[in-house]
Amino acid sequence: MRTSKNKLGRFTFGNWSSRGDGFKLFSWLLFDFANTSFSVMMVTFAFPLYFKNVICEGESFGDALWGASLGISMLVIALISPVLGAAADFSGRRKRFLLVFTLMSVVATALLGFTGPGYVLVASLLFIAANAGFEGGLVFYDAYLPEIASERSVGRVSGYGFAMGYLGALCILLLLFPLLKGGIVTENIPNVTLSFFLVSLFFAVFATPLFLVLKDEKKTPVKMHYIGKSIREVKYTIQHIMDYPDLARFLLAFFFYNDAILTIIAFSSIYAHNTLGFTTTELIMFFMVVQTTAIIGSVVFGIVTDKIGPKRTIVLTLCIWCVVIIMAILTREKLFFYYTGLLAGMSMGSSQAASRSMMAKLTPKKHVTEFFGFYDGTFGKASAIAGPMIFGVISSLAGDQRIALASLLLFFAIGLVLMLGVRTSATHGSGAIVPECGDYS
Repeated sequence: MRTSKNKLGRFTFGNWSSRGDGFKLFSWLLFDFANTSFSVMMVTFAFPLYFKNVICEGESFGDALWGASLGISMLVIALISPVLGAAADFSGRRKRFLLVFTLMSVVATALLGFTGPGYVLVASLLFIAANAGFEGGLVFYDAYLPEIASERSVGRVSGYGFAMGYLGALCILLLLFPLLKGGIVTENIPNVTLSFFLVSLFFAVFATPLFLVLKDEKKTPVKMHYIGKSIREVKYTIQHIMDYPDLARFLLAFFFYNDAILTIIAFSSIYAHNTLGFTTTELIMFFMVVQTTAIIGSVVFGIVTDKIGPKRTIVLTLCIWCVVIIMAILTREKLFFYYTGLLAGMSMGSSQAASRSMMAKLTPKKHVTEFFGFYDGTFGKASAIAGPMIFGVISSLAGDQRIALASLLLFFAIGLVLMLGVRTSATHGSGAIVPECGDYS
């Protein structure tokens, strides 16, 4: 992609532009390329199966422990991210916070390479730390979007970020295929644990440019009184957020439909393996297919978002998700599930990119990290706690994962209805509809 600079000092990529130089933008995109390797390997595909089949030695309590570990890591971030986001806004040290969370994820992921059969508690604690680092870092990473992108290109930049992320996921799957094709079983432990080290290295290497290129606008030391001030700021925001119904309605809609999306991501490998009988090699191929269409969806719908607005894009993708659920319920053959995965990948990248774009447009710049703390942390992570738990309970009671999958249609339907109630004018125009914190009346 050729980069050029116009007379105003803005770099253009094709027919869209973003603030800052090309290196700044590319380093931001590259971080998405880096951290999605953790998501696909440690949350979606390899580690869930390793945790259940190897660490817990196939015992039934493995599912409950996996769900609990995932839920605890999300709960931690849901509780602390708005406060830390506000502290980052006060101090201007957003990059410092991002670095700490990234290092926590990288180190804990590497240490998971030393786990094996019976290391239940150690593996659970390390995964909680690794996932909390990954999810917590997203709060500060996403908050750079309004700074990186111009208002007219925010949808495309967000879409390109997710596309780079899915490209990173595809690359790590290709890289680790020789190690994992023998299966995620006890006999293949050395290869599987080596793959965890490589994920950690991949994450660290490709995340590094962001920390070398991006600069914080101000560098006020993070003082203890910022924490108290941040807590008061967050409390004040919570008390008055309902004064701004479009923002509140969007976040509530996001909670429901993101709940369903994250549940599909968390249980996709287990559903394919247990219900449809996918082998490890078939699962790797399946996720490669999903990542490929997710790249396409992120790019295409990123452009669409700038054309028709994030609200209409989200509504469209939620309708596609409903079709995906119905297809998954009806499928009985592996080949048809591949077609379902193609459509799921397309809608996954597009819905996430459009949601991040909409949040960027609704958020006042002065408190961007705090509000992204609510978006990524409180609402995003809380939905990740509820969805898998509900899916697991329904699946256990009904004895059929297809019935649990059908329950997700309700979450998408609620999210769709709430999104339709968000004013279209709130997703267009020249800025956030939310006033500066402290200016509430």
